[in-house]
Amino acid sequence: MSTLTQAIFAAAESLPEGGILSPKAFLHLGSRAAVDQALTRLTREDKLLRVGRGAYVIPVSGRFGSRAPTTESVVQAIEGQSGETIVSSGAAEANALGLTTQVPTREVFITSGASRTLQLGNRAVELKHGTRLQLALGKRPAGMAVRALSWLGPEQAHAALRILQTKLPAAEWEAIRAARATLPSWMARAVGEVSTHG
Repeated sequence: MSTLTQAIFAAAESLPEGGILSPKAFLHLGSRAAVDQALTRLTREDKLLRVGRGAYVIPVSGRFGSRAPTTESVVQAIEGQSGETIVSSGAAEANALGLTTQVPTREVFITSGASRTLQLGNRAVELKHGTRLQLALGKRPAGMAVRALSWLGPEQAHAALRILQTKLPAAEWEAIRAARATLPSWMARAVGEVSTHG
């Protein structure tokens, strides 16, 4: 193993699960071509996984061999490195909040960054560039609720909001009410009606 390859692998081993390696981080050790070559070699030897363009992670070793890092750990690492906001999709949020029993078949996240697909072993994870509405209120329960409602649509909004009104802490329900001006009119109307009449 060349000194460059060893340095890259040592850096990879020092990262927490899901930590992202970027070729740019090693340009002080060699040319871009040499760095790319070293990363390719480590990937070929199954010491690294290429999860996306210019993004590598170290596989996690366990009792049953090695596996790709968890989706959550990789998403957190991307957020930390890029400063993007990344949240679960409306379908996943609706399921997490108990508004649907449907379990999403694909792993989809909404991001403030560019759309792209990550390859974590045999799992494809989609990062889709989101709208302001989808990213409104962030990861807090009120934000989860808005994404879930957006996914459920106008027909199911009232029933879902009645459930949310009993489930969400008062401060989160208040946050949804306060955000009405930024919500689509059908959602704002439903929030207002459920707030007033239950």
